[in-house]
Amino acid sequence: MTQVRKAIIPVAGFGTRLLPISKAIPKEMVPVVDRPLIQHVVEEALAAGINEIILVTRQGKSAIEDHFDAHYELEETLEKKGKDALLKTLSEIAPPELTITSVRQANAKGLGHAVYCAAHLLAADEPFAVILPDVLVKPQVGGDTCDLGRMVERWSSTQASQIMVEAVPQDEVYRYGIVDCDEPSAGESADMRGVVEKPKPEEAPSRLSVIGRYVLPYRIMELLRDQPPGAGNEIQLTDAIDRLMQEGKTVQAFRMQGRTFDCGHVEGWLQANTTLAREAGYDI
Repeated sequence: MTQVRKAIIPVAGFGTRLLPISKAIPKEMVPVVDRPLIQHVVEEALAAGINEIILVTRQGKSAIEDHFDAHYELEETLEKKGKDALLKTLSEIAPPELTITSVRQANAKGLGHAVYCAAHLLAADEPFAVILPDVLVKPQVGGDTCDLGRMVERWSSTQASQIMVEAVPQDEVYRYGIVDCDEPSAGESADMRGVVEKPKPEEAPSRLSVIGRYVLPYRIMELLRDQPPGAGNEIQLTDAIDRLMQEGKTVQAFRMQGRTFDCGHVEGWLQANTTLAREAGYDI
């Protein structure tokens, strides 16, 4: 049975919701407490047993790759000054088991297109994760459950695609992709019947919103190869997932146990910094 070892992280977006912060700095490099957003996400992948990261990037985003690269001059300077704690912190950014590969998305044609840009870096029939870096997923206070890791375990035991969801208030469902399924308990999965993008509250099949974590089979790449544009005239990942279900393949909604912070907009980014900094012991 093929294990999930690779995660595709699309980082080619302009980050318009974070302007002007993201005008010259990739939004993925904006700090959340003591490290950039992208590092939080890569650490999440490592905690889930995923050690091969594929960044789908574009021109002007090289700072993300540089962050995970060695900086010999800096390391030598810290070593000479005996700053061992800082050296250890740098070494933890990219542990030996982590590999980072980048591929360019020349044109912004939607999430499905971004994911497909990495197809050639996967072996035939190799499952993979997709992680959207705008959203941080953190355990509850005092907990250590890795929701993405639990999704990987569910894939290994069932071979069913997994899509992470969380419950949102009924009057906010119009803002999200909402799955149609029987509501699972936290930490469990339920078979999906479909997904509706931004439904009216009275027409929503549930209150479970998709939050940017997927574990998918290689078959998705084959479907994305000829996926026609959908909403916004873009190639949508959810459209390919719908086609997968139409083929009779099982797709499950995994209900997360942790917390989410939407760092793609200023309010959510500030909330993440305030909450996580206090939990880390900073006096703010």
